[in-house]
Amino acid sequence: MSLRARFETIRDATLRLAAPLSADDCQAQSHPDASPVKWHLAHTTWFFETFVLGRRGGLNGALFNSYYASLGEPLPRASRALLTRPSLDDVLRYRREIDREVCRTPDVDAALVELGLQHEQQHQELILTDLKHLLWMNPARPAYVKRAAEARDVDASPAAWMEFPGGLVEIGADGSGFAFDHERPRHRRFLEPFALASRPVTCGEYLEFMRDGGYTRPELWLSDGWDAVRREGWTSPLYWEDGRLFTLAGPRPLDPLEPVCHVSAYEADAYARWAGARLPGEDEWEVAAERARLPRGTFLESGRLHPAPGPAARLLGDVWEWTRSAYGPYPGYRAPDGELGEYNGKFMSGRLVLRGGSCATPESHVSATYRNYFPPDTRWQFTGIRLAK
Repeated sequence: MSLRARFETIRDATLRLAAPLSADDCQAQSHPDASPVKWHLAHTTWFFETFVLGRRGGLNGALFNSYYASLGEPLPRASRALLTRPSLDDVLRYRREIDREVCRTPDVDAALVELGLQHEQQHQELILTDLKHLLWMNPARPAYVKRAAEARDVDASPAAWMEFPGGLVEIGADGSGFAFDHERPRHRRFLEPFALASRPVTCGEYLEFMRDGGYTRPELWLSDGWDAVRREGWTSPLYWEDGRLFTLAGPRPLDPLEPVCHVSAYEADAYARWAGARLPGEDEWEVAAERARLPRGTFLESGRLHPAPGPAARLLGDVWEWTRSAYGPYPGYRAPDGELGEYNGKFMSGRLVLRGGSCATPESHVSATYRNYFPPDTRWQFTGIRLAK
C-alpha cells in the first residue's frame, strides 16, 4: 500500500469510529485522563498540521496541543470538554482541509507522515476507551454499537506454562520496520529461566480471587495498591456490576472464559500473588512473543470491541498485559531532537510497561517490541493479566 493510500485509509478509519456518535457524544469528557472524541479528531489533525506541514503556533496549537510544552502552554487535559467552539462540523472541516494539504504537499517527509499515522492509531484506541467510560457514566448504560461481533474458536482448556531457558537475549526494535523511539536501541539483557502462562487470566479465574477475599486481604497487595483499594472502594474490575459487565455494546452477562480486563497493575499484581505467581518483566514478555510465535488474538478490526475467549495459547491482542517493569529508557536511548523529543521520553517516571495490544488496538499498529505505559492505578484501558514464574 502506498503512503498516500495508507494515510487516507487510517484517517478514514478514525472518522468511521466517530460516525455513530452525536455532537453531544463527541463533546463530553467523563474523567480527567480521558478526552472528548471531538478533541481526539482535532488533535490528530493538529499533529499533521504541526509536524508534517511545519506550521507552528496559532490558535489550533493553543486548542489542540496535548503536552508539547516547547510549542506553547497546552490547555489542561481536564478542561478539554470546555472547548465548545470550534464545533464538531468545524473540526471535521479542519480535518478535510489538512488532509488535502498533506496529500498535495510535494516531497512530504515520509517518516513524519508514518509517525503521524501511528499516532492516529493510538488515538483510535483512545477514542474507544474514553467513549466507553463516558457511556458507562450514564445511568442508562447506552451502547456505542448495537451488537459486537461474536467470539469464535472458544477454548475452555486451562492455561499451560510456556518455559524459556533464559540466558543472554536481545530485546528492542531491530530497525526492520516502524518503531517508536522508546523501542530502541536493540540491546542485550540476561534473563534467568522463566515461564509465562499461555493465555491471559480469565474472568472466571479472577472471580475465584474475588470470592477468596482478594480485595479484603492486605497481605496480597502492594502498599500503594492497598491504599488505592481503600481510597477508591475497589471490589471488582471496572465495569463489573452484579454479575454483568458493561461493554461498548451495552451491559451483558459476564463470560467466565474471556480475559479479565479493566484491572489496574495493583489488581494484576495482587491476583498474581494470590495465584502463587508474578507478573512478567517486559523483557521476558518480548522474548516469549518472539520465540513462541503464538496466534494473535482480537484486535480492533474484528469489530468485537471486547476481549474474546480462546484460543488457549495467544500473546498479542485482546488485552494490554501489565508487566512488572518500570517504564524507562533502554541503554543508549536518546530522545529525538526538537519538539518530538517530548513524545515519549518525558513520561519515563511513575509508569509501568504494558505489552501486547488490545481488542481496541489496530492490528497493524502493534508488534512484539511495542511498549505501552500507564500509571499503575489505570483501569479505563483494556488492561489485563498474564502470569509468570
